[in-house]
Amino acid sequence: MKRILLSLGFCLITAITFAQTELSGQKFGEAVSPGNIKPVAKMEAAMGTKTTADMKIEGKVVDVCKKKGCWMTLETANGEPMRVTFKDYAFFMPMDIVGKKVVLDGIAKKQTISVETLRHYAEDAKKSPAEVAKITDPKKELAFEAKGVVILDK
Repeated sequence: MKRILLSLGFCLITAITFAQTELSGQKFGEAVSPGNIKPVAKMEAAMGTKTTADMKIEGKVVDVCKKKGCWMTLETANGEPMRVTFKDYAFFMPMDIVGKKVVLDGIAKKQTISVETLRHYAEDAKKSPAEVAKITDPKKELAFEAKGVVILDK
């Protein structure tokens, strides 16, 4: 009897432990485990002098590609949205997630975006031809390539 109770207790503890190792929400791409998740506002500081860093971040979605969900942007502390793309275009985001919190696992980057790419992004965002034509300079920015995303339930 003691062995049965001990075995049941062990199973219960194991089940609770595994239940806490998963984020709750809609998942895309590779699994994203909880733990060591940084807010978007602390991403650049966590990178230090590196131009790329493997990390997990959490943030609020402010925009999603209007064509097929092939990119999204997250709110940052300075008000400049940060672009998120998806590793190997292996998955896309639903277009109705603006305002929702997400957790991402992937590669944080400090990069320079070409005029051609910036214009492509503007066209994807359904900007007018006049707005697209105003893009004449490359832009230095923080970006993120996600290999896994969880749209949080809360």
